[in-house]
Amino acid sequence: MFSNALIYRLGGAPLDLAAVEAGLDHHRFAECGASQELSMGWIEPRGEAHGPLVESVGGHWIMKLQVEAKAVPSEIVKRKLQDRLAEIEKSTGRKPGRKESKELKEDVKQALLPMAFPKRASVLVWIDPAAGTLLLDVTSQARADDVISGLVRAIDGFSVQQINTSTSPAAAMAEWLIEQEPPAGFSIDRECELKANDESKSVVRYGRHALDIEEVRQHVRDGKIPTRLAMTWEGRVSFMLTEGMSLRSIHFLDGLFDGTANEKESGFDADVAIATGELSKLIPAMLEALGGEIAITPSEPVAGVVGAARRLDSLAREGGGKVEITDSSGETLVTFGDGPDPMYDQAMAIVRKDGKPSISLVQRHLKIGYNRAARLIEAMEVAGMVSPMDSSGSRILIAVAG
Repeated sequence: MFSNALIYRLGGAPLDLAAVEAGLDHHRFAECGASQELSMGWIEPRGEAHGPLVESVGGHWIMKLQVEAKAVPSEIVKRKLQDRLAEIEKSTGRKPGRKESKELKEDVKQALLPMAFPKRASVLVWIDPAAGTLLLDVTSQARADDVISGLVRAIDGFSVQQINTSTSPAAAMAEWLIEQEPPAGFSIDRECELKANDESKSVVRYGRHALDIEEVRQHVRDGKIPTRLAMTWEGRVSFMLTEGMSLRSIHFLDGLFDGTANEKESGFDADVAIATGELSKLIPAMLEALGGEIAITPSEPVAGVVGAARRLDSLAREGGGKVEITDSSGETLVTFGDGPDPMYDQAMAIVRKDGKPSISLVQRHLKIGYNRAARLIEAMEVAGMVSPMDSSGSRILIAVAG
């Protein structure tokens, strides 16, 4: 149960269990029709027909989204399409154009779909109303978006937002690897991935390998970004932390699930209680290790990320005013415009000139340490000046008003 964890913060008004159940019931799973490629809907998480779509165990709500997809092999579509095109050319003496060929391809695909075998996958969903969090057992952002869209359709007023921390996972993992001092309660295991944030896009992976060696430290000092790091929490849960702040390959240790698999009546409840109990402690500990959650609090209202970027840009030129980034308690973490780090404006100027935001770029030009350069880039990201790091380890500069 819960092999992966992508975590969101719940927004909007508190949810009502009965209302959530009723909403999901209107979007139950139904098999794909003969010519339907994809079908998504909610199924009973306990696996019992006609059971609840939301199981509440110890105040934790468990749901399951079922996804069914039918796909026709591309080589078969291509072969059938070529046969159709050849037949048209032979009978009419002309070659179909691009638009007609595209329409014919879709016709061929639709004709073959009834013969395609469907594949099914399911996603476990956990809402913790007390903590105000949503956890999805997914490995891809695309599938996470599917689940969230399904929840929004089914539940009136449902909304979530990504969790931001004062230190990004990439910056924190870099520091842990260099200093070999993971946060309290955590230990570094024997697997990690490092990606260069330059034109080479080189990748270094360590598997079943000691990470407390100078070679790893030097890779990080040279600007390679940690994108994955295997860790263990309190000797109870092992996982892979990613740059996107998701947990992969979660394993519950010390035989936590021993003796529950064959208990037909209580096995589900026991598994949910153990998994949610452990993760309910691990997640806050991880957020604390990353410096805690933060919220952007501008000194005056701005319209979203681009508005914040434009406001910051104008403040930098006017030489006055400020935009503060605070944590949930209201404590100021970073102040822009009149910021406490005098190198922020210099770093921003370097990024604007080069057009390719990177920690190594700032580090090289300003001749500062890796961690300080990382904090500057992360501050730009939080302020909406640069994009989050993508899967290739790159960022882009967000255009601001000239």
